[in-house]
Amino acid sequence: MNDDNNIFLASSNVLTKIDVKDLQIGMYVSKLDKPWLESEFLFQGFELMNQADVDAVKKECKFVFIDIEKQNKHHKAKFALPKAPEANNSAYERRSSFTNEIEKTQEVFQKNSSLVKSFMDGAALGRGINVDIAKKAVAECVECVLKSPDAILWMTQLKNRDLYTAQHSMNVCLLAILLARQMKLSVDELNQVGLCGMMHDMGKMLVPLEVLNKPGRFEPHELALMNKHPEYGRNLLIKSKDMYGGAIDVAYSHHERMDGKGYPRGLTGEHLSQETRIVTIVDMYDAMTSDRVYQKGRSHRDAIDDMLKMRGSHLDPGYLIKFIEALGLYPAGSIVEMSNGEVGVVTEVDPTHQMQPKVMLCLDEDKKLRPPRHIDLLKLDLDAHGKNYKIKRLVNGHDHGIDNEIINSYLQKSRADSELV
Repeated sequence: MNDDNNIFLASSNVLTKIDVKDLQIGMYVSKLDKPWLESEFLFQGFELMNQADVDAVKKECKFVFIDIEKQNKHHKAKFALPKAPEANNSAYERRSSFTNEIEKTQEVFQKNSSLVKSFMDGAALGRGINVDIAKKAVAECVECVLKSPDAILWMTQLKNRDLYTAQHSMNVCLLAILLARQMKLSVDELNQVGLCGMMHDMGKMLVPLEVLNKPGRFEPHELALMNKHPEYGRNLLIKSKDMYGGAIDVAYSHHERMDGKGYPRGLTGEHLSQETRIVTIVDMYDAMTSDRVYQKGRSHRDAIDDMLKMRGSHLDPGYLIKFIEALGLYPAGSIVEMSNGEVGVVTEVDPTHQMQPKVMLCLDEDKKLRPPRHIDLLKLDLDAHGKNYKIKRLVNGHDHGIDNEIINSYLQKSRADSELV
């Protein structure tokens, strides 16, 4: 961030950050430099209609986020926002390979999943969150995402139905950081959005277990109870000392929709924060691709296809495209069938060659377990018939008997073999 120039280091497709001294009548303020609940404003998002509005914002904030698309058309031609400098994205270049980082990433994921579980256990008893500990955990997650996005994606693809609630919150934390990274937000903002993701579903711990874990369709009274969890989450986080205001807002708003047909308040898109838009997308993706008591998880491709149908109604279209860019065609951890019938797991993807990832083969052409073999499609590795390996399609691991246990055992064997070489 460059405070001297009063310009945001990087801006998303939707919002631009400016110093309040650059505010002008007609601009649309979408986000403040503080939680809305801590300001004097009644509405979350508004147009500056006169100088009094401008002065009120200047009194409350040092900087704000402006939505250029929502500026009053009458004023839009009268001024232009100061041009943001090119984002310094060198910090977000991949710093380490999947192979080097997966073991460390697994340690961080498992440790922090246990931490989230302890937070949830406390929440079920009405206890607030230890924010300092949560922030340290999120900072570890941010470091992992910046070092190796592939290792992070791998971990979020390894689903455990029995640990769904805690693991889901961890996955949403990690995927939210990944999306924020793709949007070139600052490291501080990556930490903030990660905390929002980690905390977003804490209110579910106050929903009766027989409702939360029900395997079938909810009865109307049960659905009403489930739909209270955003309010429960907000109230729980409000009483957690030093909780980030954005996390409180996301806990309350992550089931709102762009078209205003969500719950609990029926807010429309202009009233949804950047963090809420991010978490809503990654929350939906992880839920769709996870095994639940009432359904098996969908493949990456199927989930993305369904989410694309919701752009503009449920989901912010620009943010959704950024998320798809962050995941790529074949995310690390996704299961793929090769053109010769073999099946494997994507381990690493070169962003400039997304059609040619690295793959760990697990099944032979007859769909039987085979010794693990790592291939690199970019290097045109050959199969037993002397033909180049090519990906035929994404598949669901369940359909071929590939589960977390098999994947982890193959990965451990591969690491052990490489250490012997």
